[in-house]
Amino acid sequence: MAVTKWIVDPVHSEVQFKIKHLVISSITGSFNNFQGGATSDMNNFENAEIHFSLDVNSIDTNQSIRDAHLRSADFFDAEQYPHILFQSNYFHKVKGDNYKLSGLLTLKGITKPIELDAEYGGTERDADGKLRIGFEVEGRISRQEFGLNYMQLTDSGGLVIGEDVKLLANIQLVKQE
Repeated sequence: MAVTKWIVDPVHSEVQFKIKHLVISSITGSFNNFQGGATSDMNNFENAEIHFSLDVNSIDTNQSIRDAHLRSADFFDAEQYPHILFQSNYFHKVKGDNYKLSGLLTLKGITKPIELDAEYGGTERDADGKLRIGFEVEGRISRQEFGLNYMQLTDSGGLVIGEDVKLLANIQLVKQE
């Protein structure tokens, strides 16, 4: 097996999340600073090792007051837990271009297994001749399982923010020579 190393190209990748607000609409945010990579068999991404790190201080919902609150101890506690980490333990083709990606997510000092869906977008060489591969990744996590326990209620008794967080990532990896 020829081992191939890949690194995430942050210029051509994005990591976003969505969460319900007042149970009537979703708030979308992103992490603007992240890094990661993968190790695979050159001819097959099956069982690739994948790792990722998000900079919590780079959270961006287009509202600076909300972003500061999200970085606070009420939510991510960025001062004490500056990174969100992911380490895969399983990457397996399900059907066609669809894969299951499972691994350990560490958020706010809590590590739990998660499973994500990944769709292979293709492989192409860029203008410099470097090989690139793309994946679109989606999944959901329970925010309370990771210590994000902010529980403000509305006047009617419902939660201001939802329990489930939808994760969305478009990732482009560049083969390392």
